[in-house]
Amino acid sequence: MHSSRLPLQISERKTLLILIDGVFVNVAILIALWLGARRSGWPFTSGLILSRFYWFLGFTALYFILASVNDCYNLKVASDALSSAFALFKTTALMLVVYFSLYFLAEPSTLPAYWPRHIVGFYALVSIPLLSLWRWLYILVFTAPQFRRRTLIVGAGWAGRTIVRAIRDNLSADYEIAGFIDDDPHKQGQTIEGIPILGNHSKLVDLAEEMGISEIILSITKDLRGDMFQAIMDCNERGVQITPMPILYEQMTGRVAVEHVGNNCFVVLPMDGVSAFSPFMLFKRLIDVLVSVIGLAFLLALLPFVALAIYVESPGPIFYSQNRVGRSGRTFHLIKLRSMVPYAEQDGRARWAGRNDERVTRVGRFLRRTRLDELPQCLNVLRGEMSLIGPRPERPEFVAELQERIPFYRSRLATRPGLTGWAQINYHYGSSVDDALVKLQYDLYYIKHQSLYLDFLILLKTVGVVLSFQGT
Repeated sequence: MHSSRLPLQISERKTLLILIDGVFVNVAILIALWLGARRSGWPFTSGLILSRFYWFLGFTALYFILASVNDCYNLKVASDALSSAFALFKTTALMLVVYFSLYFLAEPSTLPAYWPRHIVGFYALVSIPLLSLWRWLYILVFTAPQFRRRTLIVGAGWAGRTIVRAIRDNLSADYEIAGFIDDDPHKQGQTIEGIPILGNHSKLVDLAEEMGISEIILSITKDLRGDMFQAIMDCNERGVQITPMPILYEQMTGRVAVEHVGNNCFVVLPMDGVSAFSPFMLFKRLIDVLVSVIGLAFLLALLPFVALAIYVESPGPIFYSQNRVGRSGRTFHLIKLRSMVPYAEQDGRARWAGRNDERVTRVGRFLRRTRLDELPQCLNVLRGEMSLIGPRPERPEFVAELQERIPFYRSRLATRPGLTGWAQINYHYGSSVDDALVKLQYDLYYIKHQSLYLDFLILLKTVGVVLSFQGT
């Protein structure tokens, strides 16, 4: 293998970004403290630094939370100078908003001593150029050829073409695709997606040696033949990483490639499951109850005004109830504020709701953009029919259709549906079977990887969607 190449894995790149970000955030805090000390006439000593140690912890934690929300650790964003700088600017701006909100809303007596605003201003002025310089160096150094992962893709079929497009869309600066390997004699010498087919399994080991391949992406969804399997294992024994296409696709896109897993259902489903008595599930339910009670109180305060607006524009019921499919296929009545004209489905036939659906009223459009129409679902959450975070529940008619047409569709019923979810913050409004497939990919990713961190990230991104009127 070519020892001059130092290809970094996706996880290693993200870890590098996080570690160096943490260093520069703390350097920026230290410089801001020094500037603040000079402005305020304080002696800049180790005692001063230790007495303000909570600044380092608090600012660093807040930075990482907001950086995650603003996609600073999305490798596609990190490899583009303009996108990266904009993400850093948004993160720092939100840090200022959070800080000054606390400063102006809190009682003066509750604020720690020596919590001057000018130090936060110094931090903003120092951190943006420091972090932008680091991200520019990252792009300059770690997207250079010697740090890119040179890869061969085994299998030039549908799955192979899909992973090529996914790499180009998400990690074009981090991966270099050398070619395809495929045993189909009719494909030899062809070019697919602009990538040449270099030969069959018999050339795999030699090509990996000659081309300095660091990773082989396995894009064959059917059973591997013995000779192909042996060639792949020979490469693995020589230090080449072997990655199944669905796994890499998940890491890049935050989606599960359900149509490319073949018979490997373990790639789609969390086979070990999550115990109902696990600390995560218990804490999740506690948060569900707490937030739903707050949401219902907020709804009661707004209801007189919202109800009047709904009725004046479109006389009829204020609330709208509809059957939806919940966990394990059980149906329940989902409650919403009515956003469409009354009797929008007079013929009784279920229809997909489109982004610019003519049945939606003007008041309803506002309610949808702010997601206020979904506030009554806090009652569904309180009853245990839904959760705060999870896949959005679908209508029984659509579930019956979709599970016939989309592989593994029913597996999204393995968890409680949610008020918001991974699909909602990453994809536009679903109004077709094709959209349902993409949303299923996101939903299954959530089901496989659900955690307090992922729930918190979804919640913060949902708040951003609501505040920017990006709801549908």
